[in-house]
Amino acid sequence: MGVQEIPFYTPLFLLIFVLPMAIINYKLGIGLNKRIIYALFRMTIQLVLVGFFLQYIFLFNNLWVNSAYVLFMVGAAGLSTVKTCGLTMKNQFVPILIGFGIPNLVMILFINQFVIGLDNIFDAQYYIPLMGMLLGNSLSGNIIGINTFYNGLRQNERQYHYQLALSANQWESTLPWYKEAIIACMNPIIASTETIGLVSLPGMMTGQILGGSMPMTAIVYQIVIMGAILISRYFGIHFSILLTRKKAFDDYDRLIL
Repeated sequence: MGVQEIPFYTPLFLLIFVLPMAIINYKLGIGLNKRIIYALFRMTIQLVLVGFFLQYIFLFNNLWVNSAYVLFMVGAAGLSTVKTCGLTMKNQFVPILIGFGIPNLVMILFINQFVIGLDNIFDAQYYIPLMGMLLGNSLSGNIIGINTFYNGLRQNERQYHYQLALSANQWESTLPWYKEAIIACMNPIIASTETIGLVSLPGMMTGQILGGSMPMTAIVYQIVIMGAILISRYFGIHFSILLTRKKAFDDYDRLIL
């Protein structure tokens, strides 16, 4: 039995709960109403367009089209990271793009080839949705980690320069904030992984069950994707910081971001 179809207009019913949220925000002077409305509107438009587009991508299921769409997703994630973290587009977009792309592309192709065992590892049905899940989690992790690293350096600039004055190199002087960034990036996904099945039933597993899959099949897929998310997020933040820091300091090891 497949998932229960719902009419396209029924998500509008959720506005019943958005209205009291807006009233509370207005009364308390919390400036979130415009952002909430904009976020919901943008989400709706984007998902409708993506849903329409993906129908044709899945139908066509061409290697080059699928890969082009995945590269577009990687680029959008990289652009969002650069903007959110306040990095310079000219110097840091490509390093972020590589930092995002390599771990996630390696992970998705490994899963499709060796874990799921697909005949076509670029099959749109698996390649695009799974890559989206990996990228979404890497995006949030990268933003947390990069902000933690560079904000930590800015706030502790004197301590950083003191370490340089004691003959420490740039790597040694920045190591405390580097480790903080990795921990900050990984803590949310580790906590989420620890509590899956106890606190939450994650989206992929729930979606498969609603779609008619057996619970054990859904569980195996969820274990795979959560493990892949944790791994790609870990290597992604390492790559992103290591690549962006190459142009984040001048010849005298001063932070110039």
